[in-house]
Amino acid sequence: MKNFIIYLFVLIPVVFYAQIKDEEEDDLEYDYIFVEGDSIPQKVVNLNTIYILSDMKFASKEDRIRYLILRRKTLKVYPYAKLASERLDSLNARLESMKKASDKRKYTKIIQKYIEGEFSDELKKLTRTEGQILVKLIHRQTGKTTFGLVKELRSGWRAFWYNTTASMFDISLKKPFDPKNVYEDYLIEDILQRSFKSGLLVRQKAAEEYNFYDLTDIWIDKQKKK
Repeated sequence: MKNFIIYLFVLIPVVFYAQIKDEEEDDLEYDYIFVEGDSIPQKVVNLNTIYILSDMKFASKEDRIRYLILRRKTLKVYPYAKLASERLDSLNARLESMKKASDKRKYTKIIQKYIEGEFSDELKKLTRTEGQILVKLIHRQTGKTTFGLVKELRSGWRAFWYNTTASMFDISLKKPFDPKNVYEDYLIEDILQRSFKSGLLVRQKAAEEYNFYDLTDIWIDKQKKK
């Protein structure tokens, strides 16, 4: 697990706006907003959904402790999952501009060396549980499992060995983020939403966005049926 996380980051440019007055339409004034990458002025900007979250309630002291431990680990590894998504977008954009396979391989190796030199020491310090949470969060942010990302960039054979090695440390590179069916994943989503709201973490749009209220209803119903 200590090495495969490093290779993962191989797989892997803020919005500003200005307001202007339009004085040409029916002599009325509107505040328009220009968004980077869009030449058409807009009257409104879609903002991220902000959830009003109630205080967490725990059935026992042990459950509260487990939640706090999960929170600490999630806060630690989320920035790496966010970085993995950013690196993937950047890498794909650059590779799409290259026509020769040899240029693509050369560029990939350059990025690999850069990422390893920048992050290897920190990533090697991750525990097994932190590594598994990271794998889930990478799936949340990119929409692809870590196994799939390694297979996409490298050979399926190598991806198989990465997964086999990771399994020896109780980590599955194929494990997705599934807050609808896995309670721990729901708690991770809860931790993320609370941390985005408080400013502890910087929100990055996930590959698949979940309605947190719907998730909560799902787990309330499941608990009632127990």
